[in-house]
Amino acid sequence: MANVLQLMPELVGMEQQFVQTLIKDMSDDEAQQFANVYRVRRKDPQTIMLLTLVGFLGIAGIQRFVVDQIGLGILYVLTGGICLIGTIIDLISYKNIAFEFNQRQAQEIAAMVRNFK
Repeated sequence: MANVLQLMPELVGMEQQFVQTLIKDMSDDEAQQFANVYRVRRKDPQTIMLLTLVGFLGIAGIQRFVVDQIGLGILYVLTGGICLIGTIIDLISYKNIAFEFNQRQAQEIAAMVRNFK
């Protein structure tokens, strides 16, 4: 049974618990493969926060493009972050934005690793 703390000590909180449940039934090799791919594809919440702050400088929506929400990103660019209200909300909920993206990535990678057997 793989331990998420040993494989990815940078994970904390809900993300750490979520990843641990995904890798609990994986072999050590599978868990290591998962960790290698996940590290590359995951988004750090602080990165999302910094990109959201850029929205206050006139380029709203970059954080949405980074988490593959292209439609919302275009909407933010065209409306100035929906008159900055959406940008403020994203600044408050940046951890949730990153966690939701990382959950999707982790599930895709776990499925890929399991199907690769």
